[in-house]
Amino acid sequence: MRWLAVPAMLAALVSVASAADLEQSAAQHERALAASHRLMQAWLRHADAKTLLLPDRTGDPKRTYTPHNSGADLYPYLILTARLTAPELYAGRMRDMLRNEIRYTNALKGVPGNLELAGGTLGPPSLFGAGEYAKDGLITVTEYLGRTPWTSRLIDMVAAAMEQAPVDSRFGKLPAADSELNGDYLQVLPRLYLLTGDARYLAWGRRIADAYIEEVLPGNFGLPSMKWDYAAHSGDRRLKLRDHGNEVIVGLVTQFALEHQLGSERVAKMRPVLARMLDRVLASANADGMLYNTIDTETLKPVDDRLSDNWGYLYGAMYTFYQVTGETKYRDAVRRVLRNLPKYANWCWEPSRNALVNARKDEKLGSFDGYADAIESALYLVNREPVPEALAWIDSEMEVMLSMQRADGHIEDWYGEGNFNRTALLWALMKSQGVRAAPWRPGLKLGALREGTGLRLWLSAPAKVEFDCARHERVHNWGKNYVRLNEFPEWFTVDENALYEVNGPRAAARVVAGFELVEGVGLEAGITTVTPR
Repeated sequence: MRWLAVPAMLAALVSVASAADLEQSAAQHERALAASHRLMQAWLRHADAKTLLLPDRTGDPKRTYTPHNSGADLYPYLILTARLTAPELYAGRMRDMLRNEIRYTNALKGVPGNLELAGGTLGPPSLFGAGEYAKDGLITVTEYLGRTPWTSRLIDMVAAAMEQAPVDSRFGKLPAADSELNGDYLQVLPRLYLLTGDARYLAWGRRIADAYIEEVLPGNFGLPSMKWDYAAHSGDRRLKLRDHGNEVIVGLVTQFALEHQLGSERVAKMRPVLARMLDRVLASANADGMLYNTIDTETLKPVDDRLSDNWGYLYGAMYTFYQVTGETKYRDAVRRVLRNLPKYANWCWEPSRNALVNARKDEKLGSFDGYADAIESALYLVNREPVPEALAWIDSEMEVMLSMQRADGHIEDWYGEGNFNRTALLWALMKSQGVRAAPWRPGLKLGALREGTGLRLWLSAPAKVEFDCARHERVHNWGKNYVRLNEFPEWFTVDENALYEVNGPRAAARVVAGFELVEGVGLEAGITTVTPR
């Protein structure tokens, strides 16, 4: 009898541990959503009375709205915060802001300009503003929510910008001479082609990619140049491996994934050039695989030896290259850097821009924004490679970042606080495995863990919850779930046309279709399992 009791005792211990893990995940999920909701409410108090738009900084007397700052890094993540925490704001205020953004900032044929909210002065059309707003903001909203009014804004704005591309090259007109803006558009164009089927987006993406594959990379030691003169066919031999420079690397690999999906003959031409580019990026890394902010493209020596908080953006490109080609050394490189993350606990990725932060006792931590980007980097990768060291590091660093929020909801009083919400939402959805309450309310805790092919979920109170589907395929038409910068990763996804058994703590088990889980089902408080039939 005692022998028979041992397995039962072990099963009970496992069950208790699983329940404790679920409750911890649920508490983390609630904390992240609550912090994001507070920040959203804080920013809405700074909205312009006439336009409802938000200034880049709370203390700016001109109260300037720019599409590349407030538009790209703040507004989109308030949209997503509202969708997850305040549906009435999502359906009302956020749409009103979109209407007014179109009404008051369109400077030329859909390309926005900077707007001084205090006086109403609109600046000239900004291709940089359009590119940043598209890549960092509107594509993210579309990645998570699918087709919405923001998608229509994205589609038309990018087309208008590309039609105004000003830089001459032998490949055709390009958006810019620099790797940042060309990379912005190159990250967006392949996705818009798959989303719309409009051949213009494919042609524009190929034009930018050809300029780098055939001219810039061969002429710059296998790497992009920060700036390139297409008349003199030379560049500055510098490359930022952080934002404002690394965008074109990610864009080129995204275009490569598209060409592979299309069965294009361009794949054979692109593959060796991109492999050399990625190999040289890896060769520039420190002993742990971390990347420096800026390097010399010939020697690979750091010009700015601070570590890039965007390291995972480039490792995401390497992982996509592995997904296309099967070359495991790029997967190995990703796993290696993830295993080394514990060495970078409480790392100062970026100095703070704010005197209030510099006066804090934890000033050595630097800006929250470095934490937001570094954690975001890891979240994209652990979604594909759940390395235990990286998962523990994400949780520890999230505790640091969340603790930086002030009682009034702000952290540093500038548009980058949208990145705080972005990363908090990404983490929250990892903790719920993509399941979201509809609606969420403060204090409602929701956590989930994978259990074989199913899901084990804990709720602190009864709620209606919505499950995720394979958005990369169902919405965005990718044949494989490639790592995509500014995506919202898929965790537990249901097949809309499959059947699942839902087993709660008290009610009898029921069989539902996947589409019903996506639309939302009511669940009891306590532990519920969802298992494919």
